[in-house]
Amino acid sequence: MKFHVTLRCVIAITGWACADAQTPDKRAPNILVAVADDWSFGHAGAYGCSWVKTPAFDRIAKSGILFTRAYTPNAKCSPSRAAMLTGRYPWLLGAAANHNCIFPPSFQTYPEALEKNGYFVGMTTKGWSPGIALDAAGNPRNMAGKRFDSQKLVPPTTGIFPNDYAANFADFLKAAPAAQPWCFWYGSAEPHRNYEPGSGIAKGGKKLSDIDRVPGCWPDNPTVRSDMLDYALEVEHFDLQLGRMLDQLAAAGMLKNTIIIVTSDNGMPFPRIKGQAYEQSNHLPLAISWPAGIVQPNRKESSFVSLIDLAPTILELAGLTPATSGMAPFSGRSLTDLFAAKPTGPPRDHVLLGRERNDVGRPLDQGYPIRGIIRDQCAYFYNFAPDRWPSGNPETGYMDSDGSPTKTEVLQSRTTGDTRFWQACFGKRPDQELYNIDKDPDCLENLALIAEWIPVAHSLKQSLFKKLTTQEDPRMMGHGSDFDSYPYAPETLRGFYERYMRGERPATGWIRPTDYETAPIEAN
Repeated sequence: MKFHVTLRCVIAITGWACADAQTPDKRAPNILVAVADDWSFGHAGAYGCSWVKTPAFDRIAKSGILFTRAYTPNAKCSPSRAAMLTGRYPWLLGAAANHNCIFPPSFQTYPEALEKNGYFVGMTTKGWSPGIALDAAGNPRNMAGKRFDSQKLVPPTTGIFPNDYAANFADFLKAAPAAQPWCFWYGSAEPHRNYEPGSGIAKGGKKLSDIDRVPGCWPDNPTVRSDMLDYALEVEHFDLQLGRMLDQLAAAGMLKNTIIIVTSDNGMPFPRIKGQAYEQSNHLPLAISWPAGIVQPNRKESSFVSLIDLAPTILELAGLTPATSGMAPFSGRSLTDLFAAKPTGPPRDHVLLGRERNDVGRPLDQGYPIRGIIRDQCAYFYNFAPDRWPSGNPETGYMDSDGSPTKTEVLQSRTTGDTRFWQACFGKRPDQELYNIDKDPDCLENLALIAEWIPVAHSLKQSLFKKLTTQEDPRMMGHGSDFDSYPYAPETLRGFYERYMRGERPATGWIRPTDYETAPIEAN
């Protein structure tokens, strides 16, 4: 068994002695990464939210660091998870920039690197997904570790997945050799849709009046509020399972030397959030606990951080680098200086966001390419193809937005003559967007063409494009069309728009029948 322990930063934090680079070290930290599926920033007790109860997440925040400016570079499952697992921007991962793709075998993930270097690695339920991941020889890859999925439970609602996450984690701990450090990926299927309608009220004891604010891009009515409460109940299920895992670690005496990272892959599965590129799409919950290595716990960290920072953090604490582990160079930056409460290096004053082909439903399998930057209170976005529909074509059901009661309410509101919500969620957009996210977190007032804000938009665009050019983003190098040409996985999604318009009506499973427009719509 080989395990590198060149723990440069860990030595600084904990005072550990450095062991021989080829010798296993039992003191190497264990790693638990808990990833909710479609959970938005702010929806946790630790952030002051009253209508989503998250005692386990709050426990991690109290014993470690609560991040208030954590973002994913892409607000859709597979590209976001690809970024988290590789430490690279999605647009630097070839086909993995897209949703439902074939993951390139040339990019290794941090769980794969840890497994090759002495860690016992496992996962439950959802790792990198959806898509196909094979190695160079065509064999299936364990992108997040060996599966532990045999334990089941009777779910509290019809929308909750029947895996007993905590029991599967217990199986993993039993299987982990005592001499090895371990890494586990808790990949919840919640709060991904579908939800059991009305479950937040009927089974969660919640009330419509519990919601303190409905985002301005949706109607504020009982249907939307109930949909939000159903989402809240599923977040609470994720948190309940996490709490059981924490209790297991405490009983085993493992909490002190286990790094626990709790976050999400993208924002909530509602119109204008999941799959898009706005503040609420990409801004995520993040709390990290590690009693053996975090100085001054129970603190908030307001630096801008990204999911691409997690892989370099984990590898550094395991004594590895991209060069020694076989991983591609990181785009992200280790967070260990923040663990030590002594920030080093350049200021963490911005994050970059982007998007390529997040789903199906446009002619010629086209995506909706975006790049953006968030700095200070400003969010700037450049839309490379403003002639396309950002949430998918109306005639194929706006398929970049999951079917939901809220989506249906937004679509129906358009027929009453009030197009505000439809335009915000589904209408075409200009090439440049600029928002003051402190005053306008819903990103509804575009400042890009207002005279006093034009210099700000210009400055942010210049900074964004310079950074992307330095990275050799294909979108900057004249190869942006490559993202539309990568194959789908599954292949049955290829040519969806053309087949649908020929009357074949291929199945999707996530769009309501009422979401399809029966007549062409002109862009507003």
